[in-house]
Amino acid sequence: MPFHPPSWSPELPDIPDSISIERFMFDQNFGRYPLGYSEPPFTCGLTGKSYDAFEVKARVDYLARALTNELGMKPHEGTEWDKVVGIFSMNTIDYLTAAWAVHRIGGVLTAVNAAYNEHELEFQMKHSGCKAIFTCLPLLETCKKGVKSTGIPDERVFILPMAEQVTQGMSNPGHKTINDLIEAGSNLPHQPASDEEWSKGEGARRTAFLCYSSGTSGLPKGVMISHRNVIANTLQIITHEAPAREDFAWRNMVQTYTENCLGLLPMSHIYGLIVMSHVGPQRGDGVIVLPKYDFKNLLQCIQDHKISLLYLVPPMIIHLTKSGDIIKNYDLSSVTACFTGAAPLGKETADQLQQMFPKWAIKQGYGLTETATVVCATVPFDIWFGSSGSLIPGYTARLITVEGNEITGYQQPGELVVKSPSVALGYLNNDKANLETFVDLEDGRYMRTGDEAMIDKGPKGHEHVFITDRIKELIKVKGMQVAPAELESHLLTHPAVNDCVVIGIPSDREGEVPKAFVVKAPGAIEDSDAIIKREIAKHVEKHKSNHKWLRGGVEFIDVVPKSPSGKILRRMLRDKEKEKMRKQGAKL
Repeated sequence: MPFHPPSWSPELPDIPDSISIERFMFDQNFGRYPLGYSEPPFTCGLTGKSYDAFEVKARVDYLARALTNELGMKPHEGTEWDKVVGIFSMNTIDYLTAAWAVHRIGGVLTAVNAAYNEHELEFQMKHSGCKAIFTCLPLLETCKKGVKSTGIPDERVFILPMAEQVTQGMSNPGHKTINDLIEAGSNLPHQPASDEEWSKGEGARRTAFLCYSSGTSGLPKGVMISHRNVIANTLQIITHEAPAREDFAWRNMVQTYTENCLGLLPMSHIYGLIVMSHVGPQRGDGVIVLPKYDFKNLLQCIQDHKISLLYLVPPMIIHLTKSGDIIKNYDLSSVTACFTGAAPLGKETADQLQQMFPKWAIKQGYGLTETATVVCATVPFDIWFGSSGSLIPGYTARLITVEGNEITGYQQPGELVVKSPSVALGYLNNDKANLETFVDLEDGRYMRTGDEAMIDKGPKGHEHVFITDRIKELIKVKGMQVAPAELESHLLTHPAVNDCVVIGIPSDREGEVPKAFVVKAPGAIEDSDAIIKREIAKHVEKHKSNHKWLRGGVEFIDVVPKSPSGKILRRMLRDKEKEKMRKQGAKL
């Protein structure tokens, strides 16, 4: 039995399939909130610097002209794969300006995790076929090392300006900035946008964003997200939330309203890229951009910019609940709601936050890179702590058991598979992963989420989705995904490691952290355990990004628990770890 959005859910409008994201974001013929009445799309939370909607539209146009001139990427020539441009940067008010300019010339924007090291950046640049890249001064050296062997010359490394508070006196060694390009583009002849010559359905076929998702094994996979995918999910979220916004406007006796949203989530992450950076500006809201997580800066930013909606992840919420003494020094009265995703928010934590801020609507959502982005979400008039809310308009979901049988009732767990116009095109150059992830059922193409879920009816009679486990075994550190298999493969290159398994263990500040269980190699048995553990940890720290470090520690075991078929029994280790932590808590 397929599951559908709740009865109160509005009907999803027609989704344009022959326009670019850039046109959708600025052309009022496609439902965009009037440019003249919109908040500035992006404002720097540290300096207050912003451009109004008309200025952002013009900057996108000028930058597109400059990219054509600098890179030879003509809007009506070649495919999108001839025009791949990367962004490896902390959040800035020009992040989406660069992205939309690439879309205007018919190219692909590949967003790179700002926490990546040079080796991880190099892989994404080569795999994507990237031809140029935008970065920021704090990441410039890592960027230059990462692109050195990829064929991207120095003159194709561009700088996104950031606040002095972040750059702290760093100087630009001669790279063109986005402002240099925009100024040059303003003096170049007007050029038609790429989508002016698109055929019917081309927006559904063309890749707009290439985002990388950590898989269950091996290296990250490039997820091809079309223009229509992003347009669809933006409209799905706006439609899903429309009744609540209309109710708010009615209660406050205003015809319509706009608000400021927190722009702290990494714009390289699908949650920050789509939910935070497209939904708000399209409906006229402003995004107050912060480059990185700093708790006091966050609180000051909320106070100074009267932010109404906080986009957060669970570790940030846990930090809020444990910091009452600090919070009382700031005025957070402007906040009406927070939305959390990237990992489940525990009911206990939600209850604590609600006690601290009784007037906040604490909403939770669920989504993946491959669904670009949101699958389900709660709304203010139907919040049920512990659930990830109801399916948003345009989604159909099924639950499948490990035996392949379909679940037709409530409170029965199974793998969540979903169908939606926002489901991505597939993985770049990875037929095996495509066959494993995207399946054709009798009523269309579905995506296997790899997550175990169950559906139940809430107190108000509407169906809610509960994510109960992760079949994919991903570890989520501060909202960023870590594939255990990637760390396990790297650990096995250490001479002291004979076998190993990595799991995620709970962390108040980071959600989860990786912990390695290691079977020592025969030659290392007589060595000091403490020294070997430290060497293993350093081995990871030398080659992997900070969020992949073994903060959960290294523990030696005699054998990695496996099933008769050879599958690692991670749950057995997780259960033992939970029991150990429970006993330690009891002793305290």
